[in-house]
Amino acid sequence: MIGVSNFHEHHLEKLLKNATVAPAFNEIELHPLLSQEPLVKYCQSKGIRIISYSPFARMDKKLIEHPVLVEIANKYSKKVTQIILKWNVQLGYIPIPKTSNKQRLKENIDIFDFELTQDDMKKINSINENYRVRYDPDNCDFSKL
Repeated sequence: MIGVSNFHEHHLEKLLKNATVAPAFNEIELHPLLSQEPLVKYCQSKGIRIISYSPFARMDKKLIEHPVLVEIANKYSKKVTQIILKWNVQLGYIPIPKTSNKQRLKENIDIFDFELTQDDMKKINSINENYRVRYDPDNCDFSKL
């Protein structure tokens, strides 16, 4: 199995025209403020699974303190980060949150005792702003990273 990272649809189209093996995964920045729905749908149509990196938008307050997420977290007596991870999992994505804190690691794992309702999912999906906290693959000088 192979995977790619930060590939947009046009990158994948070019790759798929020339590759003998299609990627199984595309690892992209993805969180409720950057849902990348058109790219996700394209990947799903090609059988490419989504791995979401920076699922907490690097703990950006714009996401972590978003009223919709806070409301849903309170509803389930969970942390906003747990709601975000559950949203990822229910959409079929593979989130890879970064933490070295043992307590946060335990919280990240503790998301399998509840399900978000369809209404919750719609509310979370509605907060997309195409807000990036990492690099846009089409507008980045990778030689400087």
